[in-house]
Amino acid sequence: MATLRHLYVHVKNYGFGSNGLFLLGMLILFWAIFDGIISYIAPIIITQNGISKSMMGLIIGSSSVAGALFDFLMCRIFKSTYYRRMFLIMFGLCFIFPLFLWQAKIMSLYLIAMAIWGIYYDLSNFGKFDFITRNIKKDQNTSSFGVIQVFYSLGYLIAPLLATVVIGETIDWKPFAMAWVFIIISFIFFLLLIGLKRKERGEGSVCRKANFFAEFHLWGKIGRILWPVLILTFIINVIDAFFWTIGPLLAESLRDIAPFGGLLMFAYSFPALIVGWLTGIFTGKYGKKKVAFYCLLFGSIVLLPLFLVESAFLVIAIVLLSSFLLSFTWPSINGAYADYMEEAKNVEKEIEGIEDFCANLGYIVGPILAGVLSDTTSENGAFSILAAFCVLVALFLLKVTPRNINVRKQLSLGEID
Repeated sequence: MATLRHLYVHVKNYGFGSNGLFLLGMLILFWAIFDGIISYIAPIIITQNGISKSMMGLIIGSSSVAGALFDFLMCRIFKSTYYRRMFLIMFGLCFIFPLFLWQAKIMSLYLIAMAIWGIYYDLSNFGKFDFITRNIKKDQNTSSFGVIQVFYSLGYLIAPLLATVVIGETIDWKPFAMAWVFIIISFIFFLLLIGLKRKERGEGSVCRKANFFAEFHLWGKIGRILWPVLILTFIINVIDAFFWTIGPLLAESLRDIAPFGGLLMFAYSFPALIVGWLTGIFTGKYGKKKVAFYCLLFGSIVLLPLFLVESAFLVIAIVLLSSFLLSFTWPSINGAYADYMEEAKNVEKEIEGIEDFCANLGYIVGPILAGVLSDTTSENGAFSILAAFCVLVALFLLKVTPRNINVRKQLSLGEID
């Protein structure tokens, strides 16, 4: 009863309050449906054009190469990462991206499309972090990220089901038109959010204008302090990249449930709808890093036997249980990053940038590795190999991660002031 009461208070205070979190969530929901539709059809489009799974992984991975470069150059491009500006540019890129992917037939167009994808995805992350650190109290960071994860997951849960409804023997204009409808709805909620926050001052979260080598040196310093959580960020994004790169191919191969292969991605996305509301309860009791590491461990163990499974329903059940555990890692570790940003305001953008860089690195390695492993083994085998590696990483992180990490204390004052 105490847990249910905590959940009720959380939803009442943080989900629908005047801080704008609910409007941000609705923006994220429809944006995630848009992005989820694109994510589901992209690997299918590329392979249908005669490109191998390995090359498809390289093409999709290139989106995060662009994102990683954008992370490092962001402070040289923008004066600040004010969420209004970040979201506005994001929407502009989202509106043109489906057109590039739809018309892409040659490698250069694929690479341009992937660069747009990687940049707009990063802009959404910068906008989200800036909004939460600007409008939410520190002790509510993890809970707020949990709320936002619910909206993300609901969008990515709905998207594959919608995509499979309109996908025929080949992909035509219909899924792209559907994606445009949802990005327009998301933009409407962005306008409502601006209206709610119209008196807010667009200051703070200022990017440092350090030269290239000084910035690189500072990133190295921060990386040596935050390396355990950065490794976790890399790993969970590799896992997510696996699911969104070869998950749709595995889903389309599950003939037992055709034409409802989208249920596999539904099973992957659904648990976060529940987990997002509960993460703050568990991290408050056991700690953010510990919850994230143990959930990575047990979620990977559940995924290990996938290479032995042929039944579509058992595959979906394994993915559902594994995803339930893995879903705890995202808001837990995002809450930890928000704490580090709050503790060291003067390097907030560097922390945000290096976190996003590691996320992009995961989305570079993940699609490439997923494509190569699925070509050499199978989609099921690729997931099992990934799971075995993640078990080892989780055990390593549990053994070596310091109990407390404080960026400001561990950096000299001269480097952050």
